[in-house]
Amino acid sequence: MKKVVAIIQARMGSTRLPGKVLMDIAGKPMLWYVIERVKRCKKVASIVVATTTKEEDKAVIELAKKCGVETFAGSEEDVLDRYYQAAKKFNADIIVRITADCPLIDPEVTDKIIRYFIENFGKFDHFGPPKGYPEGLDTEVFTFQALEKAWLEAKKPSEREHVTPYIWSNPDMFKLGKLPSDLKEGEDYSHLHWSVDEERDLQFVREVYKRLYREGEIFHMRDVLNLLHEHPELLEINKGLTGYEGYMKSLKEDEEFLKKKK
Repeated sequence: MKKVVAIIQARMGSTRLPGKVLMDIAGKPMLWYVIERVKRCKKVASIVVATTTKEEDKAVIELAKKCGVETFAGSEEDVLDRYYQAAKKFNADIIVRITADCPLIDPEVTDKIIRYFIENFGKFDHFGPPKGYPEGLDTEVFTFQALEKAWLEAKKPSEREHVTPYIWSNPDMFKLGKLPSDLKEGEDYSHLHWSVDEERDLQFVREVYKRLYREGEIFHMRDVLNLLHEHPELLEINKGLTGYEGYMKSLKEDEEFLKKKK
C-alpha cells in the first residue's frame, strides 16, 4: 500500500497579500478551511502543513496543530526543498501538493485525481486536474521519486519556488498526465480565478462563503458554479486576475538567473 501524504504549503509572508493564510473568512482563518477540506479526502493518509522557520510562521504551525495535522518548517524561498524534506520525514510514497491560498479546493476533485493516479500507478510520475476546471482547485499528485529527481536537478528560481515546474516542463524525463475531464461539451471554466492572491480575491471568496458555507458541511465546485450562474455580479469582484502572477514573476527571475550564470 502506497502512503499518500497531502502537503499544504503555507506561509505568512505573501508578497501581494501578507498574512493571507490566516485571514478571516466567515469566522475562521483561510488555512483552517483548506485543512478541513483536505481532511474530507478519503485517499489521503496524512496531512502535513509545510511552512517556514520564520518567527511569524509559528502562528501557522499553531493553527495546524489545533486542526490535528502534522507540521514541517523549512526553507522560505526554496519550497521544493521544503516539500522534499517534508515528504521524506513523513515517508510519503505519493505526494499531493496543495497550496493554502485555495479555500475553495474541492475534496471530491482531489480524491478523483488521487484515485486515478493510484489506479494507474507506474504509468505516471505526475498528475494534475482536468483541462477546463477553475483555477484554485489546483491539485498535483506525484511520486516521491519524481520529487527527489526534481530536488536534485532543478536549478532555476521558478523551479525551486513553485515545486513542480521542473517536472511538468520536462515531458521527456517524466510521465505526465491529467485526470480525464467530466465536463460537458462546451464547458470551460479555466478563466475563473478561485485562489486568493490579492485583496479582491479575498473579497470574492468571502462572498462565496457567506452564501454557501454551513457549519460542518462542505460545498463543492458545482455549488460555486451554480452560485456564479445565479449571481454573475460576483465575477466582477476579482475580474482580470489569473492566479499565475506569482509564477510569471518567478520566470522573470529565471531570466536574471540565466544571465548571471552566463
